[in-house]
Amino acid sequence: QLQLVESGGGSVHPGGSLRLSCKHSPTTYSSFCMAWFRQVPGKEREAVATFDKDGYKMFADSVKGRFTLSKDNTRNTLYLQMNNLKPEDTATYYCAADNFVVCRVSRLPQEYNYWGQGTQVSVSS
Repeated sequence: QLQLVESGGGSVHPGGSLRLSCKHSPTTYSSFCMAWFRQVPGKEREAVATFDKDGYKMFADSVKGRFTLSKDNTRNTLYLQMNNLKPEDTATYYCAADNFVVCRVSRLPQEYNYWGQGTQVSVSS
């Protein structure tokens, strides 16, 4: 059973930065796809970014140019660097993963079988 553990959430002012981490347990999946989602109360969970087995990254339009992804395979950890944060980025952020040949932000959350516990990000002045 794949396990995911997020960390790094917090509160910042608009324009600030945060880095989220998602550590996963060892996996032998040949098409390991990792993703970040976010959700605010009363709204659907939305994809923020994806990272495929070859390091190909995709981002939602709302975060392009502000968020970046990197992965440390020695630590089994995916990082989401969030810069120039806006109040509308406030949400609970979730890490997800599964074995997908096609790994992209258009995948729906219900397609992922593995989720972390979530970490809160709050952006306000």
